[in-house]
Amino acid sequence: MMEAPQYVAARVQQAMAEDGRTHELGIRVDVRGDQVFLRGEVSGAEQRERLGEVAREAAPELHVHNEIKIVQVSEPGEDEHLD
Repeated sequence: MMEAPQYVAARVQQAMAEDGRTHELGIRVDVRGDQVFLRGEVSGAEQRERLGEVAREAAPELHVHNEIKIVQVSEPGEDEHLD
């Protein structure tokens, strides 16, 4: 019996918020069938990787797609360059 998607999403979100490696609140978790999509923005590649790991540990039976974007945090006063 599969858990309801909203429960899986909540569990993954809670894991990312509470895990000492991540402490990340701003990530959206979408569950579709056996797929989990992580979406949001973080300031570094390491954090992005850690979030993927935490999500996989929280939902080992599901397929995690890490679609989190890495945004460069610019210093105040710097011009932002958009791609």
